[in-house]
Parts: sequence; structure tokens; C-alpha cells
Amino acid sequence: MSSHAETVFSVDLILQAQRQIRGLVHRTPLAHSVTLSEHLGVPVYLKLECLQKTGSFKPRGAFFKLLSLSADEKAAGVVAVSGGNHAQGVAYAARQLGLHATICMPASTPANYLDATRGYGAEVVLCEHIAAAFARAEQLRQQGLTLVHPFDDPHVAAGQGTVGLEILEDLPDASRVYVSIGGGGLIAGMATVMKAAHPGIRIFGCETEGADAMAQAVAAGKIVELAQITSIARTLGSPKVCDFTFDAVRKMVEEVIVVSDAAAFAGLEQILERTKILVEPAASCCLAAAEKHRGTFAPGEKVVLLMCGGNVSLADVCGFRQRFGW
Repeated sequence: MSSHAETVFSVDLILQAQRQIRGLVHRTPLAHSVTLSEHLGVPVYLKLECLQKTGSFKPRGAFFKLLSLSADEKAAGVVAVSGGNHAQGVAYAARQLGLHATICMPASTPANYLDATRGYGAEVVLCEHIAAAFARAEQLRQQGLTLVHPFDDPHVAAGQGTVGLEILEDLPDASRVYVSIGGGGLIAGMATVMKAAHPGIRIFGCETEGADAMAQAVAAGKIVELAQITSIARTLGSPKVCDFTFDAVRKMVEEVIVVSDAAAFAGLEQILERTKILVEPAASCCLAAAEKHRGTFAPGEKVVLLMCGGNVSLADVCGFRQRFGW
């Protein structure tokens, strides 16, 4: 284990991440949507992290993690496990910083994710399933590569937390923020920095049925491992969360809202048709979650929906549309 592995997660670490990754990632726009504001009855803003490099927020944490490595660790290279956006984020950051990245991916990973990851220069190792991918990554870690965990790492979560800083810079009086949860690193980072600056802000986690590891953990009072991921929101597909993100959610998140795949797709279609922004179901579920609160917003509230990623293929969208009968 490297010397920086015991780094304490803090607001200061998130501020350090913002300084170090500036210029390496986009400062994504916060866009007001008249249509969605009318729909929900409250001013609604979309944080368009789907326009980030590689199509999701993931390069933020990847860059900060890789920048924290020693010279020897950088020379040895890094390994990650992902069937989606984390793979691309690590691959892209590694290429930009001149490091070798190996990504262990399940054989079921869609071709567009595999092609993009290889396109960013990473070596892809296909494994039978996600458990086998984690096992292979652990073997490579033992051989000297540094594991870049998608969420259970203070540097990764701090990098993701910079999204929250940008939202507060653009909309200091935001009252509610809806954030998707996969493993929970993004919401842990964002909640830490946003609640520190604005204790009254309310953070809501969003998951889909069949990819709801955090909601199940909160309900059970302990970490629960899902037998399989069945949701169309594949990028929310962590089989379990970790102690760090579980504790952060229990302390700082108001509620974890679980919506159906059909509701997430309806949100995707509404966002695409009315804002002309294509997002993945893991992002559009935030709109579906906010809809559950329609009619409960107080006067003067301002709501932010985090569009965490846009890596969905046209074939996927057509398949979803056929499946849900729109």
C-alpha cells in the first residue's frame, strides 16, 4: 500500500483537487431549464457533466488520483476495474499524464465502452464477469500496479467533489441537489464540500431499481451486496458501496430515492427532446427522483440536477424506447 493511501478525506483535499486538475478537465456549465422549471414548479438547473471530457465526471477523480502518485508508482502504471465511465476516465487521464493504464472489464461490456477505452490508449483485459475483473485487478496490483478504485479512495472522491464546488460558485443559493449514486464517491465528495459551505443545502441520492446498492444499505443499516445488476443504468452498477461512502450518505444525504428504469428512460427522453442534451439513464434518474418531490418544494427554492454522464449509444436509446413502449 502506498504512503498516500491513508490520506484524510476533507474539504481541504477537495480544494487541492480543484487546483491541481484545473486545465485538465472542463469546467462544465450549469444551465437553467425553463421547461424543466415549469415541469417541476421550481427553478431547475442542469449541471452538464455529461459534457465533461470522456462524457462523464470520472476524469476529475482519475486525474487527482494519478497526480498524487509517486514517481515510482507512475512508472509502474495503474489498473482499474470498470464496465463503463470509470474505465474511460482512467484511460484518458493516464494518457494525458503519460502513464500506462490497464483496465479490467467484464466481457459483457458494450462495444462503445470498449472502443472508447482502447481509443484512449489503455490496455483492456476482458474477464468473464465483474467479480473476475476485480480478481484480475488485484493480481495486477500485487505485481506492482496502483489500483485506481472507482469510489473507495480519498483522492478519487475529492476529485469528484470538485463538481460541487463549481455548482456553488455558479449558484450559491442552490437549495437542493440531486446526485446519482453508483458506489457513492461522487455524492460523498459533493456532499462534503457543499454542506461545509452551505449547511442548509439538501443533497438527495438517486438510484434505479436493480442498481440500488446504497438504498438497500441504508435500509438495512449495513452494506448489502447485490447478487446482480439488472438496471439499464449500467454505470450505477456497483454491486456494493463501501464504508466511506456509506457513512457519508448516512451523515449528509437527506434521502436515497430509487426510481424505475422506465421512469429513468422517460426522464432521458424528456431531457433530450426539450434541452437537446443526450444523457445516460444514470443521469436522467435524477429528474425522475426530483419528480417524486414535485409539489413539496418551498417558495424560493432552486434545484440542481446533476447530469453525471452522457455515454449512451443510439442503439441503446432505440432499445430502451422499444422496451418501454414509447
